[in-house]
Amino acid sequence: MRAPTRVVDRHGFHTLIDARSPAEFAIDHIPGAINCPVLDDAQRVIVGTLYKQQGAFEARRVGGAMVAENLARHLRGQFAEQPANWKPLVYCWRGGLRSGSMVTWLRLVGWDAQQLAGGYKSWRRYVIDTLEAQCPTLPLRVLVGATGSAKTRVLQALAAQGHQVLDLEGLAVHKGSILGAVPGQAQPSQTAFETGIAHVLENLDPARPLYVEGESRKIGRLTLPTPLLLRLRASPCIEIRATPAARLDYLLRDYAYLGDAPQLLADKLGYLKDLHGKQVIARWQAWALEGNLPALFAELMALHYDPHYGRSQSNNFSAWTARQSLETQDLTPAGVDALAQAVVGLQNAT
Repeated sequence: MRAPTRVVDRHGFHTLIDARSPAEFAIDHIPGAINCPVLDDAQRVIVGTLYKQQGAFEARRVGGAMVAENLARHLRGQFAEQPANWKPLVYCWRGGLRSGSMVTWLRLVGWDAQQLAGGYKSWRRYVIDTLEAQCPTLPLRVLVGATGSAKTRVLQALAAQGHQVLDLEGLAVHKGSILGAVPGQAQPSQTAFETGIAHVLENLDPARPLYVEGESRKIGRLTLPTPLLLRLRASPCIEIRATPAARLDYLLRDYAYLGDAPQLLADKLGYLKDLHGKQVIARWQAWALEGNLPALFAELMALHYDPHYGRSQSNNFSAWTARQSLETQDLTPAGVDALAQAVVGLQNAT
């Protein structure tokens, strides 16, 4: 009898199939999986209602017909061109009826299909275990700097140069500030965010530095996993010290899209009223509605972001006083590339 297929065995298969509904898949799924539901969202509700109201037999009778129709569609569609030696791994929520029914039919065709033991729930446990086991020893190098220091762009440049990077804001689809929402893109679920982090850690070389941006506990509405946050706060810091002029120029380029939605920008600034008072916020909102981003961003830097920067960094990062610093007047793409090289140079010099 073949041993159960575990999460760590998944790379030995040609295709990873998520048999859950599209809504479940959208919340979170194993990286690389394709969604081939045996019940779609509406069908899952129908079957669940039948189970509650009429019992398991009626739910399985109606659901079985739906499953058969969906499997037939997959066999005629996504699976139609698969060769005889195709080896797929299938999972559902718990590794039960949904993935089991698909595996049965794929095996009847002649493919060596297997079912992931424990389904998605086993993947979720794997993610939690990975974060708890790996985070305490991660070789982090934490990029810090005042707002507008292009830390995320430096991370991206480091990745392009072949270095290990954990882009938390990229995974969170948020820039981390009150104005950090990415236009037209929703943040992922908390579980999908953690899946993205675990996926990066899976492929990590622990002998090489892992560069990451210094973050607070929350990025938008998402929360950093506690083991990662603790390691982040205890790791060596590299501070980017850009001139105010360079930072303002960068912010105007990086947040230029805010000028396309002046009312939305003004509304977001309203959330800062308790910190800065009605008069200041009224001025900022007027600039937002006028499209005067240079004046607005200059005062946001001077009055909102910069005054508490040093204190917040020293409170959040235990290695703050021992940080290494890089000064720059250039945050253009060429300047960012040079900063990335200088960051690596600091590591090589130690």
